[in-house]
Amino acid sequence: MRARGISYDTGFVRNGVTSRASFDPVTVERELRVIRDELHCNAVRVMGGDPDRVELAAAYAADLGLEVWFSPYPLELAAGEMLSLFADCAERAERLRLRGAEVVFVCGAELSLMNEGFLPGESLGERVAALRRPDFLREHLGELSTRVNEFLGRAAALVRERFGGRVTYAAVPLERVDWAPFDIVSLDLYRSAATAGRFADGVRDLVAQGKPVAITEFGSAGYRGAGDRGAEGLEIVEYGEDARPVRLKGEYARDEAGQAAYLRELLEVFGAGGVDSAFVFTFAQYDHVHRPDGDPRDDLDLAGYGIVKVYEDRLDAGGPGLPWEPKAAFTAVADHYRGR
Repeated sequence: MRARGISYDTGFVRNGVTSRASFDPVTVERELRVIRDELHCNAVRVMGGDPDRVELAAAYAADLGLEVWFSPYPLELAAGEMLSLFADCAERAERLRLRGAEVVFVCGAELSLMNEGFLPGESLGERVAALRRPDFLREHLGELSTRVNEFLGRAAALVRERFGGRVTYAAVPLERVDWAPFDIVSLDLYRSAATAGRFADGVRDLVAQGKPVAITEFGSAGYRGAGDRGAEGLEIVEYGEDARPVRLKGEYARDEAGQAAYLRELLEVFGAGGVDSAFVFTFAQYDHVHRPDGDPRDDLDLAGYGIVKVYEDRLDAGGPGLPWEPKAAFTAVADHYRGR
C-alpha cells in the first residue's frame, strides 16, 4: 500500500463532552513521533471534534513528514453545524497544505449513524436499532442514500471552495455513496463473522471502481471473540448519561494475540486487493483505560480498539509523559509496515 497509516484520536466531542480529557501538546508530538518511528507509518488520520486540537496534531504530524488526513468528526450535529465545522477545518487544512504538507481532507465519517437527519432516531443507539429491523434496509435504503449523497454534495463543494488538496469521505457501505464529488473512495470497513466469507472479494470490488481506495477505519477490540463482532466490539461497554464509558457489561477474557492477528490478516487482504491507503483504528483510546487490578468489569481497555493500553495511574508507562504500553497489536502493525 502507498499510505501505511493509523488514526490518531484528538477527542470525540458529543454534546459538549470530549472523550479525551487531557490533551497535552508535548504528549501529542511524542505520540506522533512514535507513530512515525516505531510503527513505521507514513500517514496518519487525525480525528476529532475540536478544530483547534485537530489542527495542532495535524501540524505536528506534517512537521514529522507524515501525510495528514485531516478528519473533523461530527457527532450528534445538525446539517448546518456539520457544514460550519467542515468549512472551518477546510481553511485550517489549506493553511497546512500551503506550508508544503501532503494533506487529504475527510468530510466526516459515518454521518448517517453518528448524526441526526439521515436515519430514524435521536441517538446512535436508536439509529443502529432501526437498521437492525428486518424490513428497514429493504424499505428505506434508497431514501438513506439520497439523503447522504445530497448532503455530501453540499459538503464537498463547500470544502473545495476553501481547500485545494484531495477530498474524501469515510463512509459505511450501507450509505451507497456517490463518489463523483470525491478524489478517493474511502470506507470504514470491518470484517466480522458475518462478512468474513466475502470480505476479500468486497475489497477487490471496491478497487475495481477505478478511483484510489482508502480503508479509513478497521480494527478489533482486545477480548476473546471481538474480531467476530467487527465494528461492534464496544457493545460490551456500559456508558453513562454523559456518554462516558463506565464499566463492562460482564467479564471477558483478554486476547491481545487475537487483536494482533485480526490486524495482520486485514492488512494482508488490503495489500493483496490493491488498496491505496489504510488506517488502523486506533492508536489509543484514552477514555477506555486499562485497569489490570480489581474488578475485571472495570478494565475498559478490553473493549477498546487502541493498539496501546492506556493507564490512569502510570503516567510514564511508555516513556516520559506517555501513560500507555504497547499491545501485541502494536508489534503486529509495526512489523507489517516495516516490511513494506
